[in-house]
Amino acid sequence: MTESSATRVLVAGASGYIGTELVSQLEAGGFEVISLVRREPRSASEFYWDPLSGTIDDRAIELADAVINLAGASTGKLPWTPAYKREILRSRVNGTRTIAEAIRRSVTPPTSFLNGSAVGYFGSRPGEVLNDESTKGTGFLSDVVDAWEQAAKLTPSSTRLVMFRTGIVVGESGAFTPLNMLTRCGLGSRLGSGDQYWPWISLHDEAAAIVHLLRSEFSGAVSLAGPTPATAGTITQALARAMHKPHWLTVPSFALRVLGDAGNDLILVDEYVEPRTLLSTGFSFTHTTIDQAIEAFVD
Repeated sequence: MTESSATRVLVAGASGYIGTELVSQLEAGGFEVISLVRREPRSASEFYWDPLSGTIDDRAIELADAVINLAGASTGKLPWTPAYKREILRSRVNGTRTIAEAIRRSVTPPTSFLNGSAVGYFGSRPGEVLNDESTKGTGFLSDVVDAWEQAAKLTPSSTRLVMFRTGIVVGESGAFTPLNMLTRCGLGSRLGSGDQYWPWISLHDEAAAIVHLLRSEFSGAVSLAGPTPATAGTITQALARAMHKPHWLTVPSFALRVLGDAGNDLILVDEYVEPRTLLSTGFSFTHTTIDQAIEAFVD
């Protein structure tokens, strides 16, 4: 897909951490961006939706050549209370279903629907090398991602569907926020053994990969993870080094398991994910190592 075949892109979650960078790259690439908002629209480029209730302004779908959905409650917000776990699930499944069903009833459906997903699909798999042919894992996040992707598959076959499974996005905000805050305060720590693999990707490459997939003809699930896998220990040490801060504490695994599913699925999770599918589409990373990704945002 090129700008000539998809000039107007509808984005859900455009004002978020990833969405802001994505919109910037889309506009720099010559695309016109319109957005879904959960407040009163303030311009002709904004359209109201309420993903939890399934409400959406169908005009947005009719106008769009492609749709990109980034909406969903942050998994980085702790603790994961039972109510917040329900919110994590609902915000993803309901929002995705709302868009997919709007595409189904559209008279002029968009040519492509790119929907957010996560490498959490694989679950914790120590010792395994994972790619997009790997099977679903176990755990709360794995079940959430599976339900999320099943909702995306309600999209009609006439619209190309891409489900981009994002790893930890390295930058100032998002899942990296608590690591940044602790490290800047001199509390950089080894989390658990530190040997667990964390799939990571820089903010720039996350957005660039989505734009690349928009222009491509690829359909299906694709993991967005950097080409050089890194362990949790390597990542936290690289962050401390870039910030010129100590990295001397250790938080034992049993202490992290007190966080329940958040501890197991976010911190102690072990996922060695290869971006084989993404690379096969011709994507080139700007930041190929975790050090490069961290240096891109650390002054």
